[in-house]
This record gives sequence, C-alpha cells and structure tokens, in this order.
Amino acid sequence: MAASEDLLWDADDKSMQMVPRLLRIGVTAGCLGFFGLLMWTDSDATWVLYAGAVYLLGEIAYLGWDRRRLVEARIVPGGADGPARVRLRRVGGRTTEHDPQHVTRVVLIHDNVHDLATLRLNVHGRQRLFGRPARPPALTTWRRTCPKAEVSDRVARWGMPGIPD
Repeated sequence: MAASEDLLWDADDKSMQMVPRLLRIGVTAGCLGFFGLLMWTDSDATWVLYAGAVYLLGEIAYLGWDRRRLVEARIVPGGADGPARVRLRRVGGRTTEHDPQHVTRVVLIHDNVHDLATLRLNVHGRQRLFGRPARPPALTTWRRTCPKAEVSDRVARWGMPGIPD
C-alpha cells in the first residue's frame, strides 16, 4: 500500500488539553469558594464542598474517558511479510495493533453543523473505541482494509437550533 493511503483516521486535536481543563477546574473552584464564603455567614454552606467534590469526580471521569479516545488509525505492514495491521493510537499515547480481520464495525457519524465526523470502532466484537472529531475519511479505505467489518456512516441526530430540519 502506498504511503499516502496508510492513514485511516487523523483527529484534528491530538493533545491532552490539560491547560483548558485546569483553567476550568480553577474557575469553578474559585466560583464555588466565593459562593461558599458569601453564604457561610447566614447558613450552612456544606453544599459547596459537595458540589465541588461532585464536579471534581466528573472531571476525573471525563479525563479517564478522554485518554482512551482514538486520535489516529493507520495501516502498517505486518512483521516478517505478514498481513497488514491496523495501528490505533489514543490520546494518552498508548498504541495498539490489531488484525484487520478482528475489526467488526466502523461507524462514521457526520456532524451536520461542522465539516467533521466522529469514529466508533468495534474491535474483537466487544471492545468499542471512540475517536475524536476529524475530517471524514473515505469509507472505501476502511472497507478495503477491514473486509469483515460492517462499515457505515450516518448523520448526527441533532440539528442547529432555530433552523427547521
């Protein structure tokens, strides 16, 4: 396969996005602290601690989920003249290689607002992987690479507010 044809998925943003996440946590902590001090004089303000803890747990859960999202999928030649493999790279830097025969489903969900798509990939029947938004690739490349996979695309189920569908 030619070098220009080996890229299956390439996300627009491949970074961990730690600076915006830390800024968001800092602003939320500052606002909750301000409201807690403001309310502390008249009533019990333990709700501020609970709200902050719930928010922090939500951010930690989102960070864990986001680290597992796919940012890149490539076709790489197999070792010792073996069949080609699908190399998947995640946001956290983890790279795995899979046999294209084990990819069972590929779904591209096209955003109807922006010219982007997200990827849903099933490997080995049970493992579902999500991709970060990227420019929509050609489905023929996925069909050629993973012949046993069910390859499809669909439009997202949300519309622009104020514009009838």
